[in-house]
Amino acid sequence: MSLVVELRQYTLHPGARETLIELFEREFVTGQQAVGITLGGRFRDLDDPDRFVWLRAFPDMVERRRSLEAFYGGPVWREHRDAANATMVDSDDVLLLQGPGFTPAPGTREVLATICHPASDAATFDTYAARHLRPEHAVHRTEHAENDFPQLPIRTGEDVCVWFGLAEPPSWSHQHLRLEPVTG
Repeated sequence: MSLVVELRQYTLHPGARETLIELFEREFVTGQQAVGITLGGRFRDLDDPDRFVWLRAFPDMVERRRSLEAFYGGPVWREHRDAANATMVDSDDVLLLQGPGFTPAPGTREVLATICHPASDAATFDTYAARHLRPEHAVHRTEHAENDFPQLPIRTGEDVCVWFGLAEPPSWSHQHLRLEPVTG
C-alpha cells in the first residue's frame, strides 16, 4: 500500500534534542494519531547531535490536509507549540514522498536511511532497485502533488528516492543518515 509520507529532518538548538523528544513522545505522538496521522520511525541522527528525524504518513493528500488542519488547529499543538518551537532552528527540511512508510522493528539499534537523487532516467533507478533493494528497504519516491498545507513547507523541485537499510550504494548523488530509533 502506498501512502503519502513526510520525512522530516529538524535542526535543533544545541542540547535541545532530548527536550524535544520527551515532549514529542509525551504529547505529539498520541495527539497526531488522534486526528488520523500514522506516526512512523522517530530518530536521533547519530552524526548530528542537534538533529531529530521522523516520519509520518497519510492515506492520500486529501487526508493529509484534513489531518494537519486538525492537529495544528487543535488543542495539543496550541498548548505545546511554543515549547516545541523553542527547541528548533529549522523544521523546513521536509521531503514529501510516496511509499509504504517506515517504522523500525522493536530492538533495532541503528537504521541507515539513504536519500538519493537518481539519474535522470527512471529506468536506471528501477534497474538498481531490482538488483539491490528488497521490500524490507521500504523504498519511497518523491510525491509531486502540490503542498496544500503551505503553513508547513516542503522541499520542492527535486526528485529523490529514499530507503531504509543497508544496500550497495548507488552511483549517483546520495546521502546516508545513520539513525538511532527513539523508543517511546
